[in-house]
Amino acid sequence: MSETNTSLLDEVVQWSQETCRQKVKSVLPKLTSLHHESESWDDNIRILKIITDMFLPHIGLSDLEEECFSKILPKAVTVFDGMIKEILDQVGGLSSQNSELCSLLRNILQALIQIIDALSSCVRHVGTFEEAPELDAIRSLPTYILKILRETFQHCKDSEVVYCGRLSLVADLLQGLFKEAYSLQKSLLELLDRISLTSRASDEEVSDIVTVIHSLLDICLIISNLDIALHANTWKFLIKQSLKHQSLVEERLRHGDIINRLCDNLLASFHSCVELTEQIKQAGLQETTQSPEYKLFQKTAKMCRFFANTMVHYIKEFKFFLTKYCSCFHQVYLKIVSKFPPSISAPTLPSALSEELNAAAQVPMEALLLQLLPLRPFAEVVLQEDLQLSPELQLPQCLLLVKVLDQLMSQPEDVAQLWYSGSQFSEDSPRLPLYKALFTSFRRCHTERQLPVLLPGVMMKGQAQVLVTLHQHVCVRLSASVAALPPPYFSVLERCLLEAVLQPDTQTALLATDVWSFAARYGTAELCLHHVLFIAQLVKACTAECYQSVHLGLLLKRMVFFMTPAHQMELVERFPPSENENLRVWQNVLPRALAQDVRHRVETDIFGLTQKVLTNWQNGGHKLGEVDKLNPVLLSLLVVIRGQTSPDGQCVSSATTIVTQLWLRMIPQQVQVHPVLQCSLQLLLSISSVVVKNMEHQVILQALLCVDSVLSHGCSEVQVVLAALDFLSSLGKIFVPSESQSQILPKLSSLFGLLLSHKSWLIHQHALEAFSLFAEFTNHEGVISQSLCEDDTKTKVVNYLSKTVNAQEDMDARLQRLKAESAVIEQHNAKLESRKETDSNKQSCDAEAGAEPWPKRARQEAGTEEAYSRYIQTAESALKALQALMERKASSGTTPPPPPPPQWLESRLQELQHLVTHISAAGHAT
Repeated sequence: MSETNTSLLDEVVQWSQETCRQKVKSVLPKLTSLHHESESWDDNIRILKIITDMFLPHIGLSDLEEECFSKILPKAVTVFDGMIKEILDQVGGLSSQNSELCSLLRNILQALIQIIDALSSCVRHVGTFEEAPELDAIRSLPTYILKILRETFQHCKDSEVVYCGRLSLVADLLQGLFKEAYSLQKSLLELLDRISLTSRASDEEVSDIVTVIHSLLDICLIISNLDIALHANTWKFLIKQSLKHQSLVEERLRHGDIINRLCDNLLASFHSCVELTEQIKQAGLQETTQSPEYKLFQKTAKMCRFFANTMVHYIKEFKFFLTKYCSCFHQVYLKIVSKFPPSISAPTLPSALSEELNAAAQVPMEALLLQLLPLRPFAEVVLQEDLQLSPELQLPQCLLLVKVLDQLMSQPEDVAQLWYSGSQFSEDSPRLPLYKALFTSFRRCHTERQLPVLLPGVMMKGQAQVLVTLHQHVCVRLSASVAALPPPYFSVLERCLLEAVLQPDTQTALLATDVWSFAARYGTAELCLHHVLFIAQLVKACTAECYQSVHLGLLLKRMVFFMTPAHQMELVERFPPSENENLRVWQNVLPRALAQDVRHRVETDIFGLTQKVLTNWQNGGHKLGEVDKLNPVLLSLLVVIRGQTSPDGQCVSSATTIVTQLWLRMIPQQVQVHPVLQCSLQLLLSISSVVVKNMEHQVILQALLCVDSVLSHGCSEVQVVLAALDFLSSLGKIFVPSESQSQILPKLSSLFGLLLSHKSWLIHQHALEAFSLFAEFTNHEGVISQSLCEDDTKTKVVNYLSKTVNAQEDMDARLQRLKAESAVIEQHNAKLESRKETDSNKQSCDAEAGAEPWPKRARQEAGTEEAYSRYIQTAESALKALQALMERKASSGTTPPPPPPPQWLESRLQELQHLVTHISAAGHAT
């Protein structure tokens, strides 16, 4: 600086305030020019301080921008940036031994503080005017101050990295620098808060206020981890200014940056709260409300609540500018809800901390959802068909859809249409109807259903609120929604219910069945009839025992209970039980669901059809290829028999006769080979377990021999084994006479011993249940001891009866197992859904259901060894049964004696003998 300029500065600093006031017009331009031209940092700061301390108080508001701010502030920012760069260049050599460099860096930091102090003088001076300034009058001030504040806060934030272990040498000055910047920002925001833009504001003024908002947004990103109060106050002002000048700035704001930063800050503060609660819990400080950890938690929770409420308010005011960020809102909602019960990823927290965290984060999510419901893009995000979520977000998604369902009852028609109907036109972004999305989401919560997770139930008068399973929680909300559903959407509901019933996940189908049943009870009797007739037609159309048939059958079984007697009779007329093709319908109807006259009609028709099919099969020579026609009537007969209340009724007597006839035709060697006979065996065992008290003991023995032979050769059909266990357990209800005990009881013990030691956990568990039921009722206690010959089997039975738990699975291991099972089951369900209805697949389904594809091929191979073996076994089995019957009657000591064999028996035996001789002679001839 020249001597002339130096002498001017030396002279000026000696002036009084009055002298400065008098000469401000002549001297200020010289000083501002000198400040701009000076290359020395010290001179720049000296001139800046002279201007702000001595001449600024004498400049009017109208002259501030033109004569002062626009001339000194750009240079001040340049000097400030240069000093920061110099620190970064020199700090690498900083150490306690290098006193010269340490002194240099400290001087630079003190100079930075002086610049900020000078800028604070500028802000304070503007604030002394009574009238609020126009933004044009000070337009340079906020712009350049915010630049300096951003650099200051960034330097303070990076100080640990910048000074790298040598922070203590300058820590006091850095702290002073931060405090000065904090104070400057507070003063600036107070000043800006006084400024109001009218609708006549110039484009430059609007641009300036937008720049201020965006600069504050950048500062928020920097100070998020520096000071909680500064961070919160900056955000408050940012949002306040956005709303204050909403009509002017809404089309210029970077809404995406603002909302993304809000979401990030909300999640960051929320996750910090969760981490702090876990630390407090582990340290046992939850009862110590004065601990530093607890106070920090409260501050962080307060910030979390602030960001949540701020985001909700911002969305409310600018929702039409935020539609492209609905995916972000969706993720925020799910991530927050996932950290609260009943989510399996939620931490277990003390109740006090949990309540505070809930109020801070989860409660505002309710308000967030209300703001987002009317937005089509949000509905498209939530209801998209191929929505990919991580496993821990599946339950929150399901609960979100339930919340939407609850809220729609009070929403306008256009909002309801948006969510209920799904996408209507090809040009729309695809979205599922809400009901379908909810069933899909529920299906994906496999692990949560298996645990099960528990949620608060519905409050009832006079009853305390209880926890319920996810199934019950969703079912109650769905049913309430159905009750309030506007009529135009009922067809959508019906379609979604049907799709849910027809998909492979059984529990999802059961949920749809529950809701459909509610709709049937809540609606009219005519609507119920309409649904039942439709479902019955679908059941009838199922050609195999596939999962759809099972689900539809369950639904039909439930719905018939809600029909009036007249409508039940109409069902009978539309699907007569006397016709073979309708049996699939009546196999899924419980007799006790029917009115008395309807039930009598159904039972009569089914017994008549059963006897007719059985007679035709017998008259046709008991052909193996015709067994597949017999099995459906046996299944219908089983349904009717299970509904009988009296063991001595005509139905039971007729069923016993039919069962006796069929047991005499069962040949174990054929059962092992032909799936259709395995299905027959299963049905015979199930019917026999119901009518066992009416069966001849010789027929029971025949059944046991057949079961023993089939199981001994490793029958792989689980359903056959389970039916056998039911039959064995039912034998505990009968008393075996002494003459039959030697044949029946050992076989019974042998079968129980075999099944109790089975390697399959499913069969073993059912075996334990069957054996305990048998032991509870039987008079033949010797069977019990003889079945438990092996010590291992005996131990397992004793543990089961005493309800001993061998090993307790811990929660982590259980979760891992359920997650692995969930992936396998979902993969299996997806495979079932993608399977095409080809002829080969239908044949596979038929084989699994007990149809008989093999015997047709075997019958074409007449004269083969297999055919000879099959027919000779049939004849041998029948003759042995006849022999046993004769011997039992001969040895019977009952009074009066049993009637003698019929007179025609001897002549028929002679005919059979001649037939055997003829067959033998024909064999020798060939």
